[in-house]
Amino acid sequence: MHTIPVEHTDPINAKILAISEDLIAGFHRHPFHLIAEKSGVDLPTVIERIRAMLEAGVIRRVRQTLLSTKLAHGALVAWKVPEDKLTAAFDFMSKEDPFSGHVVIRSTDTEVSGSGYRLWTTLKVPVGESLDFHAKTLLRLTGATEYLLMPANGVFALGVGHVRRKSMEPGDKADEVASMMTTATVELSPEEWNILLALKEELTSEEIGYEPWAGRAEQAGVTIERFCQIAEELNAKKVIGRFSTFLEHVKPSATGERVTRFNGLFHWAVPKGREIEAGEQVGRHYCMTHAYWREGGPQFGNVNIMGVMHGTEKARVLEHKAAIDRHLESVGIPVTYTNVFWGGRSEIKPSEISPKVYAEWHAKYSEN
Repeated sequence: MHTIPVEHTDPINAKILAISEDLIAGFHRHPFHLIAEKSGVDLPTVIERIRAMLEAGVIRRVRQTLLSTKLAHGALVAWKVPEDKLTAAFDFMSKEDPFSGHVVIRSTDTEVSGSGYRLWTTLKVPVGESLDFHAKTLLRLTGATEYLLMPANGVFALGVGHVRRKSMEPGDKADEVASMMTTATVELSPEEWNILLALKEELTSEEIGYEPWAGRAEQAGVTIERFCQIAEELNAKKVIGRFSTFLEHVKPSATGERVTRFNGLFHWAVPKGREIEAGEQVGRHYCMTHAYWREGGPQFGNVNIMGVMHGTEKARVLEHKAAIDRHLESVGIPVTYTNVFWGGRSEIKPSEISPKVYAEWHAKYSEN
């Protein structure tokens, strides 16, 4: 019997993943053809391997991502939760709240301002709804005592690419500074919402093939041509992210292989008025999977630049951060405070953005 290799370290899988994790930008009618073309691996093998890695749990999900900053109001949220309620609060947000995406318990190496905020989540609510109202509801349901909403004023890096990043050296960066993406929202028509909601769900193993969108067009009640035409228009409106295979980077695979062990949420406080300049410098470093301008306020040393990096060794993650610190100094950007919040237990899922699901959830959990 022919056994298909499923580890991310297998040479053919690594070639595929180096492209499929985060280099297929926008909407494509035939995304797997493009992965084959860019990776130099033939199409039948690309389909066979991605399917096998998904079935083995090495790939966590395959989906068309959305730039939900354009479709929903979002924020990073730091929660203060009594220690005896922390596990239950984590479970509720990861299992019962579809609007909380990343749910992570974080810790710091030393007691600093903000150490008491152990639970960190990303939160999205549909356009026109209130992040604060949703957070207050979660506060009541979980027994948390305090929360801090930190919406992104600008985004400088957003892409995962763990396999591609494994060979990076501290300080490796793009020739150009990162450009800032804004978070202004757009309005969509009912037909656009219909196509978008059909498009965004993760692909099943059977859908990984030559025509991944055929079943979705049927589900949306339109022809495949119409489906792709509207998807192209959504792409032009900048609401479509990338087509991506997401690795299970938190839990080990069946054979014990891990993609990453540590994730550090880096904090920097830079002078007011220099946030964009600092974000452009942090975001150009290849190690940063996320980099944002977010205001942490006095609870977090007035931090205003944040970013995430993943790695297999803690010392290596710190070397990458030290290289960015040196770079900021070299370009004349003073840092008044910096820290690392280490990720522990975590669950990652795409945040729901459907207004209908939001209304149903609040009806279920209202106090009346």
